[in-house]
Amino acid sequence: MSITTGVCFYHFYEDYSFIDAVYMTAITISTVGYSEINELSPEGRMFTSVYVFFNLMVFAFSISTLTAYLFEGEFKKIYKIFMIGMDVKKLKNHVIVCGYGRNGVKACEELANSNTDFVVIENNQELIKETVNSNKINFIYGDATLDETLHSAQIQHASAIITTLPRDAENVFITLTARELNPEINIIARAHEENTEKKLTRAGANHIVKPDTLGGMTMAMLITKPVVIEFLELLNGMSHNEMVLEEFNHSEFKDEFKELTLRELDIRKKTNVMVIGLKDNNKGFIFTPSSAMKMKDDSYLILLGKEENIEKFKKVYSREE
Repeated sequence: MSITTGVCFYHFYEDYSFIDAVYMTAITISTVGYSEINELSPEGRMFTSVYVFFNLMVFAFSISTLTAYLFEGEFKKIYKIFMIGMDVKKLKNHVIVCGYGRNGVKACEELANSNTDFVVIENNQELIKETVNSNKINFIYGDATLDETLHSAQIQHASAIITTLPRDAENVFITLTARELNPEINIIARAHEENTEKKLTRAGANHIVKPDTLGGMTMAMLITKPVVIEFLELLNGMSHNEMVLEEFNHSEFKDEFKELTLRELDIRKKTNVMVIGLKDNNKGFIFTPSSAMKMKDDSYLILLGKEENIEKFKKVYSREE
């Protein structure tokens, strides 16, 4: 735009030829100090003076912007976002989190603590730039309700999707789209309004979470059942004396442990981890299972213990260790 303005002025107002007008514009913008081709009119000299100052300001602004990108982290952030996009293409059996608000952040923290691969879809580009500079999180910039955005998050290869957007209509739409793009995907959706739960179920959500309802119940139970809340805080890491809940599938046991009863496994004595429940496909959840019980294929143990004891359990019993 600046070059075009200069060429037009010298060509039409100062009656320079087109080539001379381009040359005059070039030496003026670059401030090399070459002499004028033809003597300028007073108006031409005034224009040239303003033109030089204007282009110096443009040059200074361009240099400062480039410096910001190179030395203040902007270029680094853009490069990291580009590399994230490349990494996302390699993901399989990962989790997609739609929205990096309060619920999305907590979901990501839990997934990261569990060493689960995940990618976040967020439409706030500034939030993405700020977060990727301090956290190793895979972000996709875009609208999670669009097919192409979900495809860029590799939804066809994902094992689950968590949609935490503030508007129920968006969560319903994402649920519908995700179920269509990946019929086997596990969908966990947030709901705000009571009547949204049925819509999410019809749309294909496997699990529905209502944070407002859970928050209200928790606040009331702090009065009616404070010890229960204290115990729950112990389990979810909000207490200083942190305990961990863990699930362990029958297939994960070493072969020598698969046919043993809970008494013969002797988990509490060997690892100081408690078996507080067992999930059986036929009987459902069994709390405090009998010591004579054996695990079956596709059944799960629900374990409770400190993190270091859970790790000890895995070293003793897990075939992957």
